[in-house]
Amino acid sequence: MTPTALGAALARFPQLPLVHAPTPIDQVPRLRDALGGGPRLLIKRDDAIAFAFGGNKVRKLALVAARAQAEGADTLITAGGVQSNHARATAAAAARLGMRAILVANGAPPERPTANALLDRLLGAEVVHVAARDERAPKMAEIADRLRGEGRRPFVIPIGASTPLGALGYVDALLELLDQIPAPDAIVHATSSGGTQAGLVAACRLLDLPTRVIGVSADEPSAALQSTIAAIVDGVVEMLGGARERGRAAIDVDDRFVGDGYGIPTDASREAIELAARCEAIFLDPTYTAKAMAGLIARVRAHAFTERETVVFWHTGGQVGLFA
Repeated sequence: MTPTALGAALARFPQLPLVHAPTPIDQVPRLRDALGGGPRLLIKRDDAIAFAFGGNKVRKLALVAARAQAEGADTLITAGGVQSNHARATAAAAARLGMRAILVANGAPPERPTANALLDRLLGAEVVHVAARDERAPKMAEIADRLRGEGRRPFVIPIGASTPLGALGYVDALLELLDQIPAPDAIVHATSSGGTQAGLVAACRLLDLPTRVIGVSADEPSAALQSTIAAIVDGVVEMLGGARERGRAAIDVDDRFVGDGYGIPTDASREAIELAARCEAIFLDPTYTAKAMAGLIARVRAHAFTERETVVFWHTGGQVGLFA
């Protein structure tokens, strides 16, 4: 499939104008020097998306919330942690569309809301707290059933908007990248619910690109994430008309940088935050992008890339988490 054909296939899916594309691509020579050389390093700045403090969730919600609007929804329901970037972006999309937002958050209500929890409140979202992650999906279903019984029209968005429809946002984003630079040798990014990586992998396969897509896990083991991503990739291909995948870009998930768990900093992620800030004035978040950058730093130091290669770090946002 050519980029033109893929773009035409994507155009069949309505998107809200939440992303003023393209997002910038920055060269980071001082960071490269601090690492002792290595490949040409670039950063794709989805943290620079203006809507709702940006991030990868905005690209996915541009499609998913457009579907909700087309179906006549009056309430968006989703879930995440107390400091969920996705929940914040969903609340913002609901506010932009004049809808109600209900967020199911696992964890205790903060005594004094900060960061994403503060933004959720400012956006007028209703937050329902549950004790554990596995209680989120049942609670969302319960709330949706109750609202339907009241005559309302809820639209439930899974964690991270990581559905085939949401992943189309990163098929589109890969086409955007190719309008800016030649296909890089590798893309490194944070992966968790799988939709971002699924979109990038699907695009590389459909376009027969040699680019390696390396997702650095923020929480899940590699095998579990690979299975989730593979299912989303299959759904993306089906949505695009069952187009034949010419390439076989691997689903490469690196879970060596999770540390003690989701949202818990490591020595390597702390170093990544400091290096990115002090070398390039780029801010990473403790939960996702710092661990992804730690993964990239480790690979560069281990000479996993040659000096002839170009590696893109895809900044997926989340910097609001620095203020939690």
